[in-house]
Amino acid sequence: MEVRIGIIQSPREISFESDQAADEVRQAVESALAEGKQPLVSFTDAKGKQYLVPTAAIAYVELGGDSGRKVGFIN
Repeated sequence: MEVRIGIIQSPREISFESDQAADEVRQAVESALAEGKQPLVSFTDAKGKQYLVPTAAIAYVELGGDSGRKVGFIN
């Protein structure tokens, strides 16, 4: 599934593929924003790379559908 996170006052967004279900990612973001006590939200992409995003800087989170088989070169 593709995850895109918009950051406040930044022209770029964070975009990565995740093996987590959309409901898991949404629940992690909602709980971090609702409590207001978590300074960071952690995401892990399909390759194992971790992303730590400050909860105060999240403008939006876009959750894409499950991606199908990709065609082309893989890095």
